[in-house]
Amino acid sequence: MTTTELPANMSEAVSRTKHELRARIGDVAGAFAGVRGRMRREVDAVAADPDAFPVVRYRDIADDKVPQRTLDAVRRRGCAVVKGTFARETAETWDAELAAYLDGNDFAGTYQGPADDVFAGLASSQPQIYPVYWSKPQIQARQHEHMVAVRRFLNSFWRLESEGRVWFDPDRDTAYPDRIRRRPPGSASLGLSAHTDSGSVERWLLPAYQQVFRHVFAGNWQQYDPWDGAYRTEVDEYPSTVMCSAFRTFQGWTALSEMRQGDGVLHVVPIPSAMAYVLLRALQDDIPDDDLCGAANGQALPVNDKYHDDLLPALTSIPDIEPGDTVWWHGDVIHAVADGTNPERWGNVMYIPASPHCPKNAAYAEKCGRAFLAGASPGDFAPEDYEVNWTGRATIDDLTAVGREQLGL
Repeated sequence: MTTTELPANMSEAVSRTKHELRARIGDVAGAFAGVRGRMRREVDAVAADPDAFPVVRYRDIADDKVPQRTLDAVRRRGCAVVKGTFARETAETWDAELAAYLDGNDFAGTYQGPADDVFAGLASSQPQIYPVYWSKPQIQARQHEHMVAVRRFLNSFWRLESEGRVWFDPDRDTAYPDRIRRRPPGSASLGLSAHTDSGSVERWLLPAYQQVFRHVFAGNWQQYDPWDGAYRTEVDEYPSTVMCSAFRTFQGWTALSEMRQGDGVLHVVPIPSAMAYVLLRALQDDIPDDDLCGAANGQALPVNDKYHDDLLPALTSIPDIEPGDTVWWHGDVIHAVADGTNPERWGNVMYIPASPHCPKNAAYAEKCGRAFLAGASPGDFAPEDYEVNWTGRATIDDLTAVGREQLGL
């Protein structure tokens, strides 16, 4: 896997690409008008649906008895809470072990402040996102048979065979090691404005992404299927602090504490096809030729009132969460973290996405395997390497056969 080279002149590259895409589409205004009408109807449907964030029971996944109406809701909404993925007692034990791991290695005394620009507004002495990847609880959760089953279930929503190729194996996991969040009672939530991950300007500029959105950029937006895996495994993003070297069918996290609506929790626009709106919006005549509605390299793709006011009324909170629940959203789904505080509850999670086996993911997982053995930060994250000399870090002896395969070991 190679890193995509950044254009020497980004403004010029944007202008040139927008000219080419407009010519390819033809009636750009008409295409956007069609998408806009569809999105407004979807937003109205979300507003009228008290269960717009679907809930799945882990036991139903394990027994292959998820109701059809729930399957339909996940496909339409592009998100899900899986209740009881892990036992509450297991999640609470992991939470306590993580706290002991951090305290035992004096993380508070050695923390150098946020290396990721996204979190630079936080006080360095009181992080909420911890650059920790190799604790035993994180390893145990990633390789757990319940997590494997849930990820396989989520991968099944995707069309893995199209354009004459099979794009990934939905039944095999690869690791995408990520961080943890620990938000103490009474602390302000790390609010994040609405955005999508895994590519910003890349979604217009890169040939592989243009293939992902080939129907949109051909003016046939009605044919766009957000669940089609075609070409997504061939996208390499520009180097930045928010790049992702893996194809994630779903982003996700595992709850280690209770969270309630109003605590400053995840919100999503539960419309995975909204990406067609975002892509076409940037090509309209009211947007300068060198602008992609505020998208820029090195940042997540922003979604805001200035350009995307039709979509944001659909922002929907996750339901109340218990320790052991997992929360998931399609890689294209617009999401945000609300501001808020709660004087009583922690807000603790482990970030674990679904990243099925394909050459792109396997190559990155092997790099992560080497980082694991050294206790170093994974390649997609700043090289802070706090855990290199920590005691109690997971070792290869803590890996099951599944865990070793996930890390290419």
